[in-house]
Amino acid sequence: MRDGGSYEAYGTARDASSADAFLGDVMPHTTSSAFVKPVPGKHEVFLAADVGGTHARIGLIAFQPGQAVPSTLAYRVYKCADFASFDAIVHAFCAAFSVTPQRLALACAGFLHEGVVVNNNLRWPIVPAELKKALALSEVKVLNDFEALAYGTAYLDPAGVTTLHDPRRNKSTEPAPVVVVGPGTGLGVAVRLPGTPPQVLATEAGHIQLAARVGREQAVLGELVPPDTHIPYDSVLSGPGLLRVYQAVCRLDGVQAQWQEPASITAAACAGANAQAVETLQLFCGWLGSFAGDLAMLYGATGGIYVAGGFLSSMTDFMAKSSFVSRFLDKGVMRPFQQTVPVYVVDHARLGVIGAASWLMNHATQRSLQD
Repeated sequence: MRDGGSYEAYGTARDASSADAFLGDVMPHTTSSAFVKPVPGKHEVFLAADVGGTHARIGLIAFQPGQAVPSTLAYRVYKCADFASFDAIVHAFCAAFSVTPQRLALACAGFLHEGVVVNNNLRWPIVPAELKKALALSEVKVLNDFEALAYGTAYLDPAGVTTLHDPRRNKSTEPAPVVVVGPGTGLGVAVRLPGTPPQVLATEAGHIQLAARVGREQAVLGELVPPDTHIPYDSVLSGPGLLRVYQAVCRLDGVQAQWQEPASITAAACAGANAQAVETLQLFCGWLGSFAGDLAMLYGATGGIYVAGGFLSSMTDFMAKSSFVSRFLDKGVMRPFQQTVPVYVVDHARLGVIGAASWLMNHATQRSLQD
């Protein structure tokens, strides 16, 4: 679906070519990343970015027609709060490396509506047509951030992957659906379907009704919402949701909440320093396991469930010892199927940038084949 002819709404799926890996750690914008200067005439360079409410990640990507692997020439991470607009960040990046790319692939939380990206968590408006003008670009294309993550799973570095559930039997090398689910400011879900080319679906699965089990979970749920009220999974499976659950647990226990930040609650739980924090994280992991299991059944995701989220890296060990896997598997008669689905936690620092680059590269390849 095109909007005005120079940028594209995120709903259009593209091919995600396979590759071995992408490498490198996140670099703060105060530190230069390694920069490989592009060779004139050898390849085109373009920008790929992943923008959220807190950080903007930008890469300079080299591309030749027929090339399968995005080649990252430079990469930086910027704090959104330090800049008045996203185009100011792009200007700073281009000035740092003395480059003038003509195209931008932008992975962004939210959705494109009437030429504006709709998302309450962004610090400033994202309007593709205005970005194109302000940055003197020939093309700006926008896709959903979790759609980009799904494309990026084709480029995962094994060093950034932790296995939570490994089905040692019934492994297949046949292409299969892959689901990416990520708790962050909200709860994102995207699906990569096999095919030639593969297709990626951005979803709103985070708004599915939360299923709380009889007992303590329903007691906590009763503290979160009035009776007969819809509460989606992203109301608990997110950073703000973790804080809500912690506060509800504290109210049920009749104690004062000690922390007001999700990171502090997670740290206390992982250290075993506070009973309410530990229970909160246990509830979080249990609900996340159940939700991931539902997605596995819904999409037949024998290609794997990839759990990606900024704060999950600090609680991976806790997740591995929690009820996450048992809840993932506990699907009644569907348990044998669940046993065939691997589950991974991934470090997604550059994954959105690489996925957005892959999406734009394949878009260009498809367009050249049609010309």
